[in-house]
Amino acid sequence: MAELTIAFVDLTGSVSVFETLGNDRAAKAVTKLTQWIGAMGLEHNGKVVKMLGDGVLLSFTNNRLAVECMSTIQQEHSQRVAQWPNRLKLMMQIGMARGQVVQVDGDCFGDAVNVASRLSDLAGPEQILVNDLVIRKLGKGHNVRSRSLGPIRIKGRVEPTEVFRIEWQTEMLSEFLTLPADLHALRKSTESVFGGIELGWLDTSQSFNLTDLPLKIGRVPEADFVVNDPRVSRMHASIDIRSGNYLLEDTSSYGTWVRFAGTDNAIALRRQECLLHSDGEFSMGAPFTDISAPTVSFRLVDGQMVLGHGRTRV
Repeated sequence: MAELTIAFVDLTGSVSVFETLGNDRAAKAVTKLTQWIGAMGLEHNGKVVKMLGDGVLLSFTNNRLAVECMSTIQQEHSQRVAQWPNRLKLMMQIGMARGQVVQVDGDCFGDAVNVASRLSDLAGPEQILVNDLVIRKLGKGHNVRSRSLGPIRIKGRVEPTEVFRIEWQTEMLSEFLTLPADLHALRKSTESVFGGIELGWLDTSQSFNLTDLPLKIGRVPEADFVVNDPRVSRMHASIDIRSGNYLLEDTSSYGTWVRFAGTDNAIALRRQECLLHSDGEFSMGAPFTDISAPTVSFRLVDGQMVLGHGRTRV
């Protein structure tokens, strides 16, 4: 047996993400996020015991590095999703426990594993709950902030366990105040794991992440993508995502025509919706047979996770 710190990291909010993005795209997002969690554990001298679908089980010999790792994960992920819409937010609830662990064929068993699992279940989104031994084993000179929640009865244990909450947010908020330029750069350089769509008209090209949706296309400056042509309505059309698919909705006075790459057939929309299943183009206010019609190209972009300090970790 060995004394280890066990960490369970579970994702919350996956139901909403799967409903919004559909199974394939949401599963890719969850996988990339759990892979990043595992990579962060390895950077802090931890070990990925196993992936649990929408969670990760990690073990650490060094208790302080384990706490630092979990706090960093919460801090960096919180910064990343700050600008995401609520329906796409995957948050983390973390449970940690220090204790004797039996390792068999790469897996871990023991009281610490059970306690960490239960604390993960008890934790709320963005929380880290730990047992008292995690706090005691931090040693002197640490800067970890924690708050005792008192003795809590945990299923499977006879005696109550004193549980602490790691207050990682306080330090993070201090960094928000002292490093605004760095965080602004981070938000601008961080791409959504979910991918996006790229629109082009004449010499204008603009990319939108799923976090920018729904987006409005129209003639007025208030539109997210402006097409300055008199045949285009003030707010001519919108693009959103539903069940993992991009959806173009015509809201104009004169209609929208959609044509996909590799075909000459056009779909005419008048206050109707069209699934954007592949790259293509749409004309606004006039059909493609009018060679002067304002035509917008669209390209579907696969997701890429750019994490941490401007480097890819997946």
